[in-house]
Amino acid sequence: MKPFLKTQLERYALRLQELDFLLSREDIMRDMTQFLKLSREHAEVSAVATRFARHQLRSQDLQAAHALLGDEEMRDMAEEEMASASAELATLETELQRMLLPKDPDDARPAFVEIRAGTGGDESALFAADLLRLYTRYAESQGWKTEIISESVSELGGYKEVVVRIEGEQVYGALKFESGGHRVQRVPATETQGRIHTSACTVAVLAEPDEAEAIKINPSDLRIDTFRASGAGGQHINKTDSAVRITHLPTGIVAECQDGRSQHSNKAQALKVLTARIQEKDRAERAAKDAAERKSLIGSGDRSDRIRTYNFPQGRLTDHRINLTLYKLLSIMEGDLQDVVQALQAYEAAQQLAELEIGAAA
Repeated sequence: MKPFLKTQLERYALRLQELDFLLSREDIMRDMTQFLKLSREHAEVSAVATRFARHQLRSQDLQAAHALLGDEEMRDMAEEEMASASAELATLETELQRMLLPKDPDDARPAFVEIRAGTGGDESALFAADLLRLYTRYAESQGWKTEIISESVSELGGYKEVVVRIEGEQVYGALKFESGGHRVQRVPATETQGRIHTSACTVAVLAEPDEAEAIKINPSDLRIDTFRASGAGGQHINKTDSAVRITHLPTGIVAECQDGRSQHSNKAQALKVLTARIQEKDRAERAAKDAAERKSLIGSGDRSDRIRTYNFPQGRLTDHRINLTLYKLLSIMEGDLQDVVQALQAYEAAQQLAELEIGAAA
């Protein structure tokens, strides 16, 4: 184990002793807010400290077994114990590294996924529909729920723009790296001479705001318009002005919802999307300031960044940020996105670990 990791983990053991003492104090037990806050911290610190204690114990077992190698009668047992201890130590170290990484509080939140057709006309809109299918199929495989919030359908059945809400465990943490420019290379359905075309879509993944912590929007800064919904939705939705568009006047940010059954529900959803977009704007501005220092290749979420290419003739997906290439494009387009998600999360974890090590050495 690297020295800086061991130093960090020793602090957890000391903090656990402090928390045990604090939680035994009567004044803190009487203050429920403080007690719950410390209890949550105790659970997190205890999980790390317990694994670290196990790591130390197995390290001692490994040393003891190594000392027995010179004894011929004990050698087989010692080698077996060394193999067992080494395997468990590797697993524990990986877990401990992951537990030490900074946590994004939004990772556990539901997310809005916005997909917009870009260059490429009708083919781009069809690709937007393919991306929507990809994300909804992936959501199904994870046991998540999806709900279309708004859509602008193109003539050939694709989407000029579509927004889907996805709810489930760790949704934003899994999908946040999808933000950016997605390029597709294939022979379009409208191409009569078999030529490969290149078109693009942009994707933005926004964490749904926590109502308790969401930014407060002044109602006087909002312009709310109602209109008749277009596209799918049935007879009811097309007969009433139930669709809602909300404009945040200071920033010009707009959100709309048309798929709900009532104007009230559409207004509530549109306001959630608007709040998420405003918070994402703030997040992007902070990320831009940090980018020069961190030089991270992923997580910027800039829609102008070309993050990925989908090459259908070669059956290839390439993520340009981490030089990941997979030759299983058709299964990925059916929702088999987990290898991509895990590779991006692993890269971020390695970046964070490197930053922790640099910070510890400073």
